Amino acid sequence: MSLASHLEELQRKHGDVERQLDEAMNHPSMDDLQIVALKRRKLALKDEIEKLRTGPTQH
Repeated sequence: MSLASHLEELQRKHGDVERQLDEAMNHPSMDDLQIVALKRRKLALKDEIEKLRTGPTQH
């Protein structure tokens, strides 16, 4: 998988999780733990996207 297609896939997943999170937050019966899990997944995807965009860092 090329870098560009991998980034596109991660962005698509991020958008999917964002929509799931929006829906979950609009339902008062939704479990808070599920909302937290969705937020963590969304953040992890965002972090991975940023890591790929910026490239390897030198320490």
